[in-house]
Amino acid sequence: MTSTAATGMASRTLYLARHGDAPGDEGGLSAQGRSQASYLGKRLRGVPLSAIHHGPQPRARETAEIVVAQRPDGPGPRPCESAGDYVPYLPERRGAASGPPDSTWEWLLQLPDRERLPGPELARDALRRFTGPVAGSEARHDLVVTHNFVIGWLVREALDAPDWRWIGLHHANAALSIIHYAPERPSSLIVYNDIRHLPEELRWTGLPPGLRV
Repeated sequence: MTSTAATGMASRTLYLARHGDAPGDEGGLSAQGRSQASYLGKRLRGVPLSAIHHGPQPRARETAEIVVAQRPDGPGPRPCESAGDYVPYLPERRGAASGPPDSTWEWLLQLPDRERLPGPELARDALRRFTGPVAGSEARHDLVVTHNFVIGWLVREALDAPDWRWIGLHHANAALSIIHYAPERPSSLIVYNDIRHLPEELRWTGLPPGLRV
């Protein structure tokens, strides 16, 4: 294994959490969502977080604030556009053998321009900000409170999957995914869509009804 001293780089552990349940795209959390965020905060109490980032939408900001409130000696929340709600990648043409089916393409084209048009640049910035080892000798532990599409995008990148494969990676509200980046080693997806910190009645929200168990 290559040492940190040899590379001048240290590991990063990235904690990805979807916001809690919210009644709409523009508002804050529901009562259920606030409870989910509280359980998420308890789950993360023992993690030595270096930074807590969140998307600008109220539901992500409120989730991060609830997590931070349970960590009075930890870092404060940092709003970040790259952790927002957007389409990270849109295939240039439909029907390609290596791309999504036509029905998925049609669905993507119906999403609002505010989510589609700035998405690719924000997605590239998310990769720059949140992924990979970090310079120096001190390991980092970063939390990003974000949205389903962005989690799918970052997980897809960790698995070295095709760009369009963020589609179909679903994440429950307040669920947790963990990716580890070590110097000169492939990224490791440690946990995906973990909901064990949530009581049964708070699990599986945020997913299409047919995917809930």
